[in-house]
Amino acid sequence: MPYHFLEVAVTPSVRAAQAEMGVEQIWLGPHDRPSDALTDAEVAFIASRDSFYMASVSETGWPYVQHRGGKAGFLKVVDKQTLAFADYRGNRQYISAGNFSANDRACLFLMDYPRRARLKIYAHVERLTLDADEALTDLVSDETYKGRAERIFKLRLEAFDWNCPQHITPRYTEDEVERAIVPLRQRLAELEADNAALRARLGEQVHDGS
Repeated sequence: MPYHFLEVAVTPSVRAAQAEMGVEQIWLGPHDRPSDALTDAEVAFIASRDSFYMASVSETGWPYVQHRGGKAGFLKVVDKQTLAFADYRGNRQYISAGNFSANDRACLFLMDYPRRARLKIYAHVERLTLDADEALTDLVSDETYKGRAERIFKLRLEAFDWNCPQHITPRYTEDEVERAIVPLRQRLAELEADNAALRARLGEQVHDGS
């Protein structure tokens, strides 16, 4: 039976909270959106992301959320139920790495701020050494990226879902801003060229009339 995101996320306490707010009927009954395999829409969305947020849980029950970033597409889709990325050296606290040793469950949030889109992913995480799977290491490696990979995180999809765009403030990266203003730069260059040409003709007219 395909996992739906709510089959994972909704627990008895969540049901109680829904009932308290009078919305439990909204989420009862069968759902027609199986979410145990990525579709082309999710694959394309993941390939365009240059960051995501990843939550893990410790043995003491405390959650930990970590930001991961890199070049667009650094989170690789191995197949419709598997993701992977290279884990580069950071501040060397290894909180996520340690948490996954005790509890392999993770939740990822992938954001597209300009389009106000948000993809949520539940997954089971496996830590692999760089020499454990040569093909996978080749897939996630990027020799042009400045960073030292220490391991690979391989994620087995449990479920995914898309959030509504409410309360997502559009934000833009430097590259996105640069691409957006290219037409403005081109138009400015044209206007400056036209202005220079008009000044030149005006100067010629003044010179001829003197």
